[in-house]
Amino acid sequence: MDKNVSMSLLIDFYGEMLSDKQREAVELYYNEDLSLGEISDITGLTRPGVRDRLVKSEAILKNLEDKLGLLRRFEEMKEEISDIADQLESGKADPKDIIERLKKLS
Repeated sequence: MDKNVSMSLLIDFYGEMLSDKQREAVELYYNEDLSLGEISDITGLTRPGVRDRLVKSEAILKNLEDKLGLLRRFEEMKEEISDIADQLESGKADPKDIIERLKKLS
């Protein structure tokens, strides 16, 4: 998965765990695609200060994912649902198997 997409998803899952300033920086950088200079102008930080805030915030988000695994679980569920849909569309689905797989998702 592309780093920017991955970080955007981590922000969606764990952004509320960051401080307001950290969340603002990562959202501007990853979701709004602003440069360090543009973020510097908005936040009043120096460019190295913005970079430092981003690096620390990224580390926090990755650490939360390592501990909680919400994004990993989300991706696994998305893949399983896609597989179930493919089986149903092909007409080769065993209803009991589908029910069991759906129960495991909940």
